[in-house]
Amino acid sequence: MPAPSSTSPLVLGVLGGVASGKSTAARLLAGREGVVIAADPLAHEVLASPEVAVLVAERFGQEVLDAEGRVDRTALGSRAFADPAGRKALEGWIHPRVRERIRAALDEARSAGAPRVVLDVPLLMENDADHGLVAACDHLVFIEVPDEVRDARAQRDRGWAPGEVARREAAQLPLSEKRTAAGWVLEADCPRDELPARVEALVQRIEATRPPHSSP
Repeated sequence: MPAPSSTSPLVLGVLGGVASGKSTAARLLAGREGVVIAADPLAHEVLASPEVAVLVAERFGQEVLDAEGRVDRTALGSRAFADPAGRKALEGWIHPRVRERIRAALDEARSAGAPRVVLDVPLLMENDADHGLVAACDHLVFIEVPDEVRDARAQRDRGWAPGEVARREAAQLPLSEKRTAAGWVLEADCPRDELPARVEALVQRIEATRPPHSSP
C-alpha cells in the first residue's frame, strides 16, 4: 500500500446485476495502488470465526460443521435455504460483523493514503439503510452487461439453470434504478483484454471531476 497522503482517496461503489463481473471491474477500478473492499471474503472470514461457528452449530446442528469444527458452507446453505427464520438469524450474526470489517478497512485505506478505494458490496443499495455505505462513496459505477450475456455466464461459470439470474434479481432493486442512481456506467460487454482500457478511460473521466487539491 502506498505511503500516507494528505489527499483523500477516491471512493467508488460498484453496482450491477448478477454475473456482470463486478469483482473484476472493482479490481481494475482500484488499480495497482488502490484497495478493493469486498464483502464476500469478509463474510467468509466471519463465518469461519469460532464465535459464529458456535452460534451456527447451536441453531442448525453439529452436522453443519466439518471435522475441524469449522462451518461447512455447503451444508449450512442447504439448511438455511429451507429455514427462513434460521436464515434471518444467520444474517443477523454475519451482516453486522461484516459491516464492522468494511468500515475498519475503509478507515485503514484512508489512513494509509490509498489513491482509490472500491467497495464491492452485494446489495449495496438494497441494504444501505443498515450500513450507510452509499454515503461513503464519492461515486457509484454501474457495470453494464446485457441480460442474456449475464445469464450465459452464470450457466457457464456457476452451473446455474437458464433464467436463474432473473429469478434471483426479482427480489432486488430493478437494475434500471441502480443504473439511474449511478453517476457513471462502465460498458463491460467486451473481450476481456479490452476491459482494462475501458476502465482506465472511465477512471480518468471520474478523476477529472475532482477539485484540485490545495495544501493547507
